[in-house]
Amino acid sequence: MMSLPFVLFACAIGAAWMRQRGVSVGFWLVGLVTMLILFRVHVTEVLSIQL
Repeated sequence: MMSLPFVLFACAIGAAWMRQRGVSVGFWLVGLVTMLILFRVHVTEVLSIQL
């Protein structure tokens, strides 16, 4: 799941290479939002470390 933003960024690079600017920006924005959501979920996750 954490690799999903990077896959979306790779799709954005591929779309830019194919000269599809709007699609590339769309993939980039979705990748950025996905990364922020996953970061938010990861930061608020509680670790139960038992010593």
